[in-house]
Amino acid sequence: MPYPPYVATMRRFNRFYTRQIGLLDEGLLNSPFSLTQVRTLYELAQREQTTAVELCSSLGLDAGYLSRMLAAFEKAGLIEKRNSPTDARQTLLRLTRKGRKAFEPLNARSNDQVATMLSKLPATKQSDLLQAMNTIESLLSRDAARPKSYLLRQHRPGDMGWVVYRHGVLYYQEYGYDERFEALVAGIVSKFIENFDPARERCWIAEIDGENVGSIFLVKKSATVAKLRLLLVEPTARGLGIGQRLVEECVRFARDAGYKKIMLWTQSELPAARHLYQYAGFERVSQEKHKSWSRTDLVSETWELKF
Repeated sequence: MPYPPYVATMRRFNRFYTRQIGLLDEGLLNSPFSLTQVRTLYELAQREQTTAVELCSSLGLDAGYLSRMLAAFEKAGLIEKRNSPTDARQTLLRLTRKGRKAFEPLNARSNDQVATMLSKLPATKQSDLLQAMNTIESLLSRDAARPKSYLLRQHRPGDMGWVVYRHGVLYYQEYGYDERFEALVAGIVSKFIENFDPARERCWIAEIDGENVGSIFLVKKSATVAKLRLLLVEPTARGLGIGQRLVEECVRFARDAGYKKIMLWTQSELPAARHLYQYAGFERVSQEKHKSWSRTDLVSETWELKF
């Protein structure tokens, strides 16, 4: 089955990064230990004592596999086991002096490896790299706390560039649209700014903690017809009701501005957006097959909401 382009992008990054930090070497960090063994030693070194259950949870390992590894560590004298004084069913694990002696040079070599890698970059690039890593960790963490509040505001300088950039990136990653789609968005926002009528047109930007996470535009088509354009919600902010709120604000503003109808143009392969339009009362009035933005199998749809 065909996969979206971002799958290949992520796999390429994974291959690149495993080469960068030597995960493909026979022994990690010039040691006799594998990556999983080093990670287990690291978790043991961070705790005075722990249990196999806690290690399984922290490392995401199969219990049987971890048990065999711990047995090998015990045989090598790297860990010791003792019964829990409060729960006879549990066995407490801790590194021995030999285990800590084996771990400490591995930890130092790992720190040196990262420090050397970062030292090749200027300070600004180091900051960019660390921020990107924080973003990856936040997005992929299973227990990352989801933001609870957001605000909507009107556009300000810098927002139009963000709208064009994020549309270009997201629609390529999620649907394979090439740079011609980004050019289309750039033309829409350019026309919006050059002909902006604040009494009858509006751009809303959604923010979380000062970061842009969504957008929508209402633009004038005629004295009685408005167009809804460029609805976008960042993947990190989906599921919070932002898309529905953006559409509702468009509808409310259009009604207050005296329009008799809102039109919009979308694609059949955007089910989340289509659901929002339908929920707001829009009805699909036409559809047409087309070839655009490197895609040959698209079906465009026109939707309308009459007041």
